[in-house]
Amino acid sequence: MMDDLIRGEFIDLRSLHEDDAELTFAWRQTYRARFLNEGAQTVEEQLAWIHSRTDNELNFIIQIKNGQPIGMISLVAIDTVNRRAESARFLIGDENAAKGIPAAVEAMMLLYDIAFERMGLVRVYGTVASGNSLMIKWQRYLGMKEEGRLRNHYFVNNTWQDAVCLGLLEEEYRKEGLPRMKRLIANCRSL
Repeated sequence: MMDDLIRGEFIDLRSLHEDDAELTFAWRQTYRARFLNEGAQTVEEQLAWIHSRTDNELNFIIQIKNGQPIGMISLVAIDTVNRRAESARFLIGDENAAKGIPAAVEAMMLLYDIAFERMGLVRVYGTVASGNSLMIKWQRYLGMKEEGRLRNHYFVNNTWQDAVCLGLLEEEYRKEGLPRMKRLIANCRSL
């Protein structure tokens, strides 16, 4: 069982609750969410989706220190036998509230800490639509390696896009990703 609140320096991750249905539904309707898989079409469907989450995933709300929710992130397809999981559903839904703090970096760092430190996984992976070039560049900067492509895997904005397959091994995270994340967070600390 995972703690209900994972504390960071600038943000915290808290477990997704039923009360988050309206907010997460609203975030998923924004332009920023265009690369996420198609989600619920109503708040009621979003609530049903929250209820349907399985034991092999962890879904979090990213919140700033005053408790205001600003986004979401998940670790899904958790496989404790093969010690891997997929990072997913990453979205900063309230950009204005996140301004000036390293919310995205710290959310990823906390998620990787859960995966590699708390759960003892050896691999985190995911796919990103090829048209989402900023996310691909950012994930690479944080240490992920491109492992392949699934051609015409996503139909986004009336266009077929490849799925760029990315993966991060625990030792790569420690050697490359974690030091970069810590530097980014330290830079914000000095502002």
